[in-house]
Amino acid sequence: MTTTAPETNAVFAAEHDVPIPYMQRTRDYYLALGYSPYRWAHFVEVPFTPLRTPLGQARVALITTAAPFQPELGDQGPGAAYNAAAKFYSVYSGDTAVDHDTRISHIGYDRKHTTAKDSNTWFPLPLMCEFAAQGRFKLAKRFHGAPTNRSQRVTLETDAPEILARCRQDQVDAALLVPT
Repeated sequence: MTTTAPETNAVFAAEHDVPIPYMQRTRDYYLALGYSPYRWAHFVEVPFTPLRTPLGQARVALITTAAPFQPELGDQGPGAAYNAAAKFYSVYSGDTAVDHDTRISHIGYDRKHTTAKDSNTWFPLPLMCEFAAQGRFKLAKRFHGAPTNRSQRVTLETDAPEILARCRQDQVDAALLVPT
């Protein structure tokens, strides 16, 4: 049931219509598996560099956590059950001038409330190609896949520096990170 705030005529959402508490669910999940309480990466200062080039002239890279489709590893399509076999553990790159089939069955997402049918939610390369053709930005020659093995140490010490090195090789000005 919705209600209206009399002073503004704003309509309030129903009491049950609240965000999914995924952070607490994740903590509870790891605790149930016997791990110590999960600590989310949270920093006092976040490194940020303002874009020095106007976006229309900037070279933009796509960084995704989607995995390349590997048919021998079982169902990985939209709505597929969690498929740990489809995980990847090393940074990978692909040519942005070529179509790619990436999937997200290796990710622990809320399969009850989403269908995972729109690949732009995890791999918006076709949309980025369209925007680049419109002159909104220049698309980097490669996109990069970031592993999701849930280790902050490996991400910070291995994967992120590798992706940064590849972006620098491609003379990237900005990156769009699409985590799933």
